[in-house]
Amino acid sequence: MTELHPKIPEWFQSRNWKPFSFQCETWQRYLEGDSGLLHAPTGFGKTLSVWLGPVSETLRTGRSPRNCEVLWITPLRALANDTLESLRKPLAGMGLGWSVEARTGDTSSYRKAKLREKFPYCLVTTPESLSLLLTYADTRQKLSNLKCVIVDEWHELLGTKRGVQTELCLTRLRTWLPELRIWGLSATLGNLEDAAKPLMGSNQYRLVAANQNKQIEIKTLIPDEIESFPWSGHLGTKSVKRVAKQLEKARTTLVFTNTRSQAEIWYQEIQEARPEWSDEIAIHHGSLSRDERGIVEAGLKDGSLRCVICTSSLDLGVDFSPVDQVIQIGSPKGIARLTQRAGRAGHSPGKVSKIICVPTNALELVEFSAARDAWNNKEIESRTLLKKPLDVLTQHLTTLVLGEPASPEVLKKEIFSAFSYSTLTEAEWNWAIMFLTNGGPLSAYPQYQKAELIDGLLTVTNKRTAQLHRMNIGTITSDTSVLIKFASGRTLGSVEEGFASRLKVGKQFVFAGRRLELIRFHKLTATVRAATKVSKGEVAIWGGSKMPLSTELSHAVARSLHSTIESPELKAVAPILKIQKSWSTLPSDNELLIEFTRTREGEHLFVYAFAGRLVNEGLGALVAFRLSRNSGESINVTQNDYGFCLGSPRGLPLDEEILREALTIDQLLEDLLECMNTAEMARRQFRYVARVAGLLIPDMPGKRKPTRDLQVSANLLFEVFSRYDPDNLLLEQARREILEHQLELERLKKTLASIQDRPFRLIETRRLTPMAFPLWADRLSAFLPAGDAATRLEKMLAKLQKSKE
Repeated sequence: MTELHPKIPEWFQSRNWKPFSFQCETWQRYLEGDSGLLHAPTGFGKTLSVWLGPVSETLRTGRSPRNCEVLWITPLRALANDTLESLRKPLAGMGLGWSVEARTGDTSSYRKAKLREKFPYCLVTTPESLSLLLTYADTRQKLSNLKCVIVDEWHELLGTKRGVQTELCLTRLRTWLPELRIWGLSATLGNLEDAAKPLMGSNQYRLVAANQNKQIEIKTLIPDEIESFPWSGHLGTKSVKRVAKQLEKARTTLVFTNTRSQAEIWYQEIQEARPEWSDEIAIHHGSLSRDERGIVEAGLKDGSLRCVICTSSLDLGVDFSPVDQVIQIGSPKGIARLTQRAGRAGHSPGKVSKIICVPTNALELVEFSAARDAWNNKEIESRTLLKKPLDVLTQHLTTLVLGEPASPEVLKKEIFSAFSYSTLTEAEWNWAIMFLTNGGPLSAYPQYQKAELIDGLLTVTNKRTAQLHRMNIGTITSDTSVLIKFASGRTLGSVEEGFASRLKVGKQFVFAGRRLELIRFHKLTATVRAATKVSKGEVAIWGGSKMPLSTELSHAVARSLHSTIESPELKAVAPILKIQKSWSTLPSDNELLIEFTRTREGEHLFVYAFAGRLVNEGLGALVAFRLSRNSGESINVTQNDYGFCLGSPRGLPLDEEILREALTIDQLLEDLLECMNTAEMARRQFRYVARVAGLLIPDMPGKRKPTRDLQVSANLLFEVFSRYDPDNLLLEQARREILEHQLELERLKKTLASIQDRPFRLIETRRLTPMAFPLWADRLSAFLPAGDAATRLEKMLAKLQKSKE
């Protein structure tokens, strides 16, 4: 048994700390040469668990530390500075002057150049920056002393293209250094065995779990008045005064929202509710500039901020000790997300993490109660692994041969050893090599030929190809953004081009917590000044779909509707559930409730599948297509997390045999492809696939290509491939991503399979029930002008309120 170096227990004793058993186990496993995945609650010392093993090993050698013995991969460059602080603190406490530095996209050019000259003992970096390092010929030699790679917050990378990019980089490092040890860190995962496989490849590994019960206190700010017929977002910011009172009870609070626009709105509302706090409130999200975010993070650390309204930009890793309260606006949509955010407060062993939930509609009270029950029952979402994305593979192959020319046979052995590509076929591999060397149907254009075979080795010879590849390494793609700058030159952040293009000179809008006025818009830069006139202004909006309710939380909600244990939230919504039960019945996982209702707009079928928004969208479109194909009637669809609504002037059947046939799993893929306009969806998705694969180059030094130019290029490539290479694997991947990610095909299949075994409960109701009302209201918003929809909504509410009395 290898003993820990004495300096480490001495340092713990100097701080009156006692290591947890899982920390000791991790140190021992590392010193015995093992790799592994550590799973521990937020704030229990995961960093020290994996950091001090390598430190002890180096101390045991009795020599000075060598260059880059440890590589630390963080999912977000915004976490790099906090990671540096966490790693340097124990070294300083032990009197060790070892260098720990960061190399990310935020690192200055000067620092990057210095780091390329000499690597530190520990280098903190991101997947993108690690990929970039692999493009340089001297990286193998500079990493020759590497003993350990640590991947922080692995659950955030798992199941994403950035996670696969990380996995491929690790595979390259293992190829160079077979004895390399790899450790992953995660706080919130339901499938640990699966999660470890992409990290470890075919190597043996250990799972270390901290059997520590993290105490999380989940409370809800229950509205004084609750509508009997709630709809999406109907509470809006009505709770702002009560939220402000809650803020008074804590030194520092993080207020989490699910979207950037929602963060901007709540920041303005809290400012108006408490104008005397103007210097103590801040906003933080991913579209703000690095400098703006840095100012806010510094304010959190020194305790000068009372409240920060934020998005997932503050979900991870950063330890702001002064934070003693977290507020969640709206449903978190997942158990892991809620508990991760709760862990931002009480971010240390033994402390209780407290989170206060604020509903934006009454039915979210059920979701908060269900999330608490699920957490207490240890029900945490699993992450679905992403298998063999070919756009990431082609990008990575270019990275590899740019750094070191290699034969296809040598590369094949390396790539096939990666877990995510272990099922790659010979045909797919040969296609990837062909794509790399001649671009397939684009072989007449030299810019699409990334590498060539020279003496049997794939080699990048074109300097421009090398430059463009290094500039655009990465798998995160987004719409072209517009910089928001003051005339003085200070950058606030960026908004999407689609939003900025609608603004006119003199128009006011809200961004970065400020009311701004547009001065000019030129070359994807919007110059602004602080607005002087009192006007609300349009809040900046960003594209992207709403998050769906997770499978685990969906099941928990369905159970909660029938719970005999009255939580404060369920007690508050009891009158709503009583009406639902009186006019129809409460939906559940054990049977499929289908309601039929007639209104002035026509006939409606409400189907409560409890499958999340994306699956319900696919189910609704599928059932509407099948019913319409048989009846000839036009059927429209709306959906939410609980179910979907079919609307038609006439002809909707409340017939179990017909509905079971419409919900059959037979011919699922064929019917989905026909009814969902997947061709156009795939065309849009291909743009992102093509960008990752290196077919589209968005930026050049000193130039920014407008989005429309990229769209033209992507559309042109899509047409060329569709016409001359219809079996192109990137086209196939774009179609697959639409089905797997935008429609959650696997979850949809499981939902349909479960429906086959459930009894149907068909009920014709005289009026809209509380569960049906939000679906009907969404239909109004989708198909009527805003003014007409509001009028109709008010009339229906009045009618339903009268009926319940």
